[in-house]
Amino acid sequence: MYRTAALNPLKRLASQTAIYGVSSVFGRFLNYLLVPFLTYTFAPAEYGVIAEFYAYMGFLAVLLTFGMETGYFRFRSSEEHAPEVVYGTVLRFLVVSNVLFLLAIFFMRQPIAELLRHPDNAEYVWWSAAILALDAIGAAAFARLRAENRAARFATLKLIEIGVNVGLTIFFIYLCRHAYESDPQSLLGRLWIPEIGVGYVFVANLVASLIKLLMLAPQLRHGFRVFDSVLFARLIRYSLPMVVIGFAGIINEMLDRAALKYLLPYDDATNMAQLGIYSACYKLSILMSLFIQAFRYAGEPFFFSYAKQADAGRTYAIVLNWFVICCVFLFLLVTLYIDVFQYFVGSAYREGLHVVPVLLLANLALGIYVNLSIWYKLTDRTLLGAGVSIIGSVITVGLLLWWVPKYGFEGAAWAHLVCYSSMVLMSYVLGRRYYPVPYEVGKVLSYVGLGLGLYLASGWLQTATGWHAMLVGSLGLSVFLLIVFMVDGRKLLRTGTSARADVS
Repeated sequence: MYRTAALNPLKRLASQTAIYGVSSVFGRFLNYLLVPFLTYTFAPAEYGVIAEFYAYMGFLAVLLTFGMETGYFRFRSSEEHAPEVVYGTVLRFLVVSNVLFLLAIFFMRQPIAELLRHPDNAEYVWWSAAILALDAIGAAAFARLRAENRAARFATLKLIEIGVNVGLTIFFIYLCRHAYESDPQSLLGRLWIPEIGVGYVFVANLVASLIKLLMLAPQLRHGFRVFDSVLFARLIRYSLPMVVIGFAGIINEMLDRAALKYLLPYDDATNMAQLGIYSACYKLSILMSLFIQAFRYAGEPFFFSYAKQADAGRTYAIVLNWFVICCVFLFLLVTLYIDVFQYFVGSAYREGLHVVPVLLLANLALGIYVNLSIWYKLTDRTLLGAGVSIIGSVITVGLLLWWVPKYGFEGAAWAHLVCYSSMVLMSYVLGRRYYPVPYEVGKVLSYVGLGLGLYLASGWLQTATGWHAMLVGSLGLSVFLLIVFMVDGRKLLRTGTSARADVS
């Protein structure tokens, strides 16, 4: 019976991750197709503008949700308050705060644009703010769908949003632009305003966010019925440290793209071009980022709901093992087939491909940290968790200031890896004290080392033998899968067989 109990939650987590993952991977893959479209259409300096503004938006997105998603999961699962009360309290606060934010930005958009060195495009600031406000309000409704295990509806809405975004981006930048070049007075040609340029990316995103919010109307309408001021005070106390954690996390994740144009030792035009190259190559780590995102969607409510089970620690350890196996597989898939993946960016951007393995390893470390961070969420020690993130952000800032002027965007990539690795170590040490989980550290490190060793060995083998890169890559990936099957795969199959026998 133990095996059945242990397997079922893992199967549930895997199925939820798969649903979130399919929607996230497929949807974000559609979005990912914009990378070749945009990098083949715009010069690196123009693409750098998109990367810069979305980096700013990443910082503000954390602030505008106020950590309320995690707070919602925490208090909804505590059974002290009715789920509708928790949801209504969160939703009302997010609506009021984001409307106020939007009004403030509307009146300050020109000074902000001048501060960001984009004085002729104040509309970029306004559109970005509107996207942020709409998404922050929608975040409450999406959190409710996750908590209620309505992964299918969650996935459907996300796919529609991304599909509208991608479709409108192509519509404006390809169809309307070409119509304008052929006949500025044509119906489609009149929709293209050359001065907006890459700003049509923001326009498409804004329309998609608005449509998404309209589709979430049933969840939003029902949430306005209740508000508990006492609960709100508790939510704020719990959630505000999550803002610090999230903000520090965004510093670690996106500060490089926000700061590169200020830190690189070249002229403004060259700096923006370098930013565009680095940002495009960063997108090549998207497969691992998508997997981590899908795992986060499914994992956070799972960790909270399963925490009271007797075998919770052992289950969390198994989850980490398989999470690392999946991430190492994705690392090898991209790095061993980089000759194929490189065509997802324009030729002008490929000089930055050498940082892709470093960025993938950094994302792998981030994913491990996501798993380890359950200790402060489940024990309400969010201030300590914030401390880990703050130390990580200090490391990031320090290394960016030191390495980017000296080594260019390569320094930014290595800063990611050092930061996330340090956070993994700190979180593991603190977790052993406050919420011990029997993680198989040796096995986790062995899988990471195996992946890195196969990557290095494949490069040597290709040079030494002259074999085609695809053949060498396939050999390396096959060796990894064989070892995984011998070490863990057969055990999983035996467990599944035993569980079915117990049920029968």
